[in-house]
Amino acid sequence: MTQLTAVPSLLGVFAHPDDESLLAGGVLAQHAAAGARTAVVTATWTADSHRAPELCDALGVLGAGTPRLLGYADARNPASAPGGAVRLVDAPLDEAVGRLVGHIREVRPDIVIGHDALGQLTGHPDHQRAHQITLLAVEAAGLPHLYPDAGEPWQPAALYTATHSESGVGRLGPLLQSVGKTLLAVPDTYVTTTVDVSPWASVKWEAICAHRSEVARPRPLPGLLARLPEPERNEIISTEQFTRLSLGPAPGDPHKLVA
Repeated sequence: MTQLTAVPSLLGVFAHPDDESLLAGGVLAQHAAAGARTAVVTATWTADSHRAPELCDALGVLGAGTPRLLGYADARNPASAPGGAVRLVDAPLDEAVGRLVGHIREVRPDIVIGHDALGQLTGHPDHQRAHQITLLAVEAAGLPHLYPDAGEPWQPAALYTATHSESGVGRLGPLLQSVGKTLLAVPDTYVTTTVDVSPWASVKWEAICAHRSEVARPRPLPGLLARLPEPERNEIISTEQFTRLSLGPAPGDPHKLVA
């Protein structure tokens, strides 16, 4: 069973290199600075791709260990898998879930952080697929009869999905729309946790900048942020929003289904 400490350990599960820094870099840095174990699983871009070293540098800045790669290709970029790996969106679901279960059981986190169901503002198919895989893997990791070869069972206490509320999008909305990207935000009531990560904004920005190839491009978010004045950029990256999907018992009457 999970044993919660004063500062819970975190495992982030994200689709691409840079998602971890953009969406949860602040809380990862916050927990690492407090002495908690932190780690990140990245679903796409393989170890022989040019973004793998950038991911390694970013995780080093955040204190999140070394890359843990599921080994799939990006849905939109063949360069993500020079060796020809299958795309994440085409991978057998059972296989992908099993790979992630192995990482959860190895890291044994108190909390898992992943993508929301919308696919993070732009609705990227890899984000949506990573969300589905994470939901299944977090539950399966605690069940001994599922994926018995993936390690000893471990049940995280909670799953949080990184998200953006309609009222909290702020400057990020116009920034993405300026390069023709869609904007998919959740209703405000969907957000359960809003974290002020301004004390770790400089660390978060350093981690984002470690993804050098994305900073150099005009349309990805790291590149867009890099061209903003520092005050505007800090305003965007200093707040992180999440929805808690509880894995514990429901409150109230244990003999009834309760909302």
